Amino acid sequence: MGLIVQKFGGTSVGNSERILNVAERVIEEKNRGNDVVVVVSAMGKTTDQLVSLAGEVTSSPSKREMDMLLTTGEQITISLLAMALQHKGYDAISFTGWQAGIETEPVFGNARVLNIERTRLQAELAKGKVVIVAGFQGATADGEIATLGRGGSDTTAVALAAALKADKCDIYTDVTGVFTTDPRYVKGARKLLSISYDEMLELANLGAGVLHPRAVEFAKNYHVPLEVRSSMERESGTIIEEEGKMEQNLVVRGIAFEDKITKVTVLGLSNTLSSLSTIFTTLANNHLNVDIIIQSTTNKNTTDLSFSIHSEDLKDTLQVLADNKESLKYENVQFESDLAKVSIVGSGMVSNPGVAAKMFEVLANESIEVKMVSTSEIKVSTVVEEGNMIRAVDSLHQAFELAGTTVKS
Repeated sequence: MGLIVQKFGGTSVGNSERILNVAERVIEEKNRGNDVVVVVSAMGKTTDQLVSLAGEVTSSPSKREMDMLLTTGEQITISLLAMALQHKGYDAISFTGWQAGIETEPVFGNARVLNIERTRLQAELAKGKVVIVAGFQGATADGEIATLGRGGSDTTAVALAAALKADKCDIYTDVTGVFTTDPRYVKGARKLLSISYDEMLELANLGAGVLHPRAVEFAKNYHVPLEVRSSMERESGTIIEEEGKMEQNLVVRGIAFEDKITKVTVLGLSNTLSSLSTIFTTLANNHLNVDIIIQSTTNKNTTDLSFSIHSEDLKDTLQVLADNKESLKYENVQFESDLAKVSIVGSGMVSNPGVAAKMFEVLANESIEVKMVSTSEIKVSTVVEEGNMIRAVDSLHQAFELAGTTVKS
């Protein structure tokens, strides 16, 4: 007997019929002799509807009250799934994040998991029950409800798998695995049989929506075996492990892309040794994430600094910069929106020079202007105009020969 953590996303539990289908998947695992912990998201578009409802009341809801509101979505799902399992003759119990002992840092809207008190979960598993936990949520040390940000249910599932020392964590979704790129936009995209933690972490950070980056981080740090698979189709998915075993010949394993990117440029920043650390510390203290960074020295005394952010953070970023203009010592701020980030990822890039050059050549041949660039050992990211995003992805997917039929192992 082992312990399996299963996670089902919003599409997988979108209505009562799908919740009953999830119950069957849980029962299949239980009948194999395994203990099962199930993590679920809110049903379908519930979270979007709750956000919209808040907007009807106020244009600037507090983050604390938004967390109070949004966590009700998962609470509906856990209770309905528990009822479905009980109706089918299986003992099940549902827990909110805080009932499950998930402690988070005191940050509303995007908290990190600090600790999981396992006692109650282990006690219910010992009784033979299926334990169902609301994803995306936890509580601070002083009892405040907090959410884990976008894709937080993935993080809940992997964090529970790590804490409970589960044998495996299965992430069930509306696709059959991790693809070379998003198959909804690129016709030739195909499923990978396996991929490394590092490659998946890069893809997740760069916009591939199939897994949340923090979930991959947890899996890598705690060596949690992870599989992304379909909640509807009965087929194997993509294994995420220390080193992807299949398709080692691929230099580039996947292409990620993300729209709604804004480039912010701080002009006339004081050219001192501490100026960069000061500006990014100020943004970090306000929970604003910065991605690609470019610095250009204009003269001996000043420098211009550009960085990319999610467009939804633009208003807050401009406000923080304005509030701290005196201490940051800059002259002006400019921004350019309607941009997108397109990235190639692959561990084979380490030992294959010329990959970045090929990427830029492909984009140049498509007359796509590159506005920003960032690299690491296993990825190259570019910022382009949003209108060119899909064309860039499609041309790169073809150039790096990622299209084709998945080879069965």
